[in-house]
Amino acid sequence: MRIGITCPYTWDVPGGVQAHVRDLSAHLIGLGHDVSVLTPVDDPDEADLPPYVLSAGRAVPVPYNGSVARLVFGPLSLTRTRRWLREGEFDVLHVHEPTVPSVSMLACFAASGPMVATFHTATARSRALQVFGTALQPALEKISARIAVSAAARRVVVEHLGADAVLIPNGVDVARFDGAQPLPGRPPAPTVVFLGRIDEGRKGLAVLLEALPELVRLVPGVRLLVAGPGNAEDVREAVPRSLRDRVELLGLVSDADKPSVFASGQVYCAPNTHGESFGIVLVEAMATGTPVVASDLEAFRRVLDEGRAGVLVPVRDAGALAAALGALLCDPPRQARLAASAREVVRAYDWASVTRQVLDVYETVADTAPPAGHVEVDPELDTLAALLEKGDGTDDDAGRLVSTLRRWLADRPRLADRTRSSEAWTDRS
Repeated sequence: MRIGITCPYTWDVPGGVQAHVRDLSAHLIGLGHDVSVLTPVDDPDEADLPPYVLSAGRAVPVPYNGSVARLVFGPLSLTRTRRWLREGEFDVLHVHEPTVPSVSMLACFAASGPMVATFHTATARSRALQVFGTALQPALEKISARIAVSAAARRVVVEHLGADAVLIPNGVDVARFDGAQPLPGRPPAPTVVFLGRIDEGRKGLAVLLEALPELVRLVPGVRLLVAGPGNAEDVREAVPRSLRDRVELLGLVSDADKPSVFASGQVYCAPNTHGESFGIVLVEAMATGTPVVASDLEAFRRVLDEGRAGVLVPVRDAGALAAALGALLCDPPRQARLAASAREVVRAYDWASVTRQVLDVYETVADTAPPAGHVEVDPELDTLAALLEKGDGTDDDAGRLVSTLRRWLADRPRLADRTRSSEAWTDRS
């Protein structure tokens, strides 16, 4: 099967969606499928891209979902997307986060044929839908089947799009994490691990640092091992001077080193405050055998099997967090019980299982397409492309694309009956 996949966020910056697309693509290729990924790339000339990845252009930072996403969106990106679709002759197009203003949204406008969309985020309100309004609906109606990685992401699909989605979780290469060894030279001290952007408020590092003094009182020898990009000096300034020697900042770690980071602690802490639709980092820690203490967010509660496979604490409650971490660090038998439960839970997230579920969706969508159907460039886009090409052709101005898109859609009848049936998949979830 020839499969085209779009990733909305820049490939060369770590992120959950990028990791999902990368791992799904690798497993599909391993099963003999022909995969091409279109994605923004910060530095196309220097990035070491896999052979199946094609750059859609340089990304620009855009505030999104409590973070800063790096996206491409404009006339030049649309031209590249159309060319990729035309040359790819895909049996199925798989767009990730089609409501994010980036290449997935552009592909929805540009493509016609068997199309699957995966929704990752659990934002309470869609900024893109607020900006585009009903102008985005004709593109989203082309989607043949929808996948949500969590119940929270599925709720967004229902509330924002009036549709439904089959629930297929994010995947983890369980074998890569199982049996991981700690980083070399680790001191023999009880250690709590945090992994995430240290300057992104919703990841909750500030809550963990607030809990540190009480945690030290409960477990005098405790240390924090913090991994992730961001300004390390700001973190040090937030720690009382007397406790700074307890906090080790690793900075950005490679995917290859992540299992060892998890294995370097007796407990993994996820003190996130909001905006999480799944919690892949929890699954990775669980696959390593490191027990988890996490905020009681809906997505985390589901991953931790309502607390059977990890400890849940009230969100933003530093005192409760310190107490939970301290109690678990002092109870090795409980650590072992939680690790054993977690290993049972993570089997459902192994990429072998997840990839098979995604392929089931692909095959049904392809089977229900018209005879000899495959993904094509939508002829409706010709007029829009002609309008955009009136510019100089060298810019990627999102404002010009949005305004032209609105004018183009206002002059056209509503594209009705574009949605292919996905009810068969909603019954499964």
